[in-house]
Amino acid sequence: MKDSIHKYFRVGLISFMAYPANMRGEDPYILEVIKKVARDDYFDAIEVNWIKDPEKRAQTAKILKISHLTVCYGAQPRLLTAGLNANHIDEAERRKAEATLMEAVDEAESLGAKGIAFLSGKWRPETKAQAYAQLLKTTRNLCDYAKTKHMNVELEVFDYDIAKASIIGPAPYAAQFAADMRTTHQNFGLLIDLSHIPMTYETPEFVVRALRPYLTHFHIGNAVCRDSRSEGYGDEHQRFGFPGGSNDTAQVLEFLRVLKNEGFFNAQNPYVLSFEVKPWLDEEPDLVVANAKRVLNRAWAMLED
Repeated sequence: MKDSIHKYFRVGLISFMAYPANMRGEDPYILEVIKKVARDDYFDAIEVNWIKDPEKRAQTAKILKISHLTVCYGAQPRLLTAGLNANHIDEAERRKAEATLMEAVDEAESLGAKGIAFLSGKWRPETKAQAYAQLLKTTRNLCDYAKTKHMNVELEVFDYDIAKASIIGPAPYAAQFAADMRTTHQNFGLLIDLSHIPMTYETPEFVVRALRPYLTHFHIGNAVCRDSRSEGYGDEHQRFGFPGGSNDTAQVLEFLRVLKNEGFFNAQNPYVLSFEVKPWLDEEPDLVVANAKRVLNRAWAMLED
């Protein structure tokens, strides 16, 4: 492409994946991480998660306000690190998940985000219909609360039988859920991640076309999911080029091509397109982030005008 990618997308970084020490919201160096991303003008957006220390949270909000970054809030770690499930068939357990997501809306607002993203939980075939209904209840309640703050709610589509084993899930089922949500709530959308598409046994073209009316946010990354015996098998978001990985420059190029063909290049109101990459074992986070930039730069350069 002759035009800059920044014309059509807000290129972002999921800070708590690239620098995973803050996954539980307790990284003592969180301010250094936020400043590192804020100083890098390659990024137009940053995705943050919970910051338990009120003083550090207030300082983070100040940094983000000064930076002019688009701020997104990922509530997934609030659920995953605590073992909470937004579609738990036990109502008391479902309410626990809903409560932390409500708190996430408040925290996201304090950090300057316009919404939150979360994920559905594990499920069992014999109670799938009940779990679906429970997820609708949680999401509708969450959207109701977010609406009072003029904020949005996004559900991220995950694998349904490998790692996270979330009920949402394959693209047709995600489309069904989004359609049900949009009948009552216009502040709901879906987030898709290139890393998860191989894990749902689908293709970018199929996923984007199936979910097109509901897509509001994109992630790109890698996953090892072809062979369960491979190192790092599952939803680990390894760097591009990792042995056994499903995604690299060619797959990022194809994803961009699909987004372009389906009308998601929006110069007036660009979508957020964030790297979801994570260091494996003792890899240096900064090197993993540089890797991702190079892959996206190359894929963009190869994309047809």
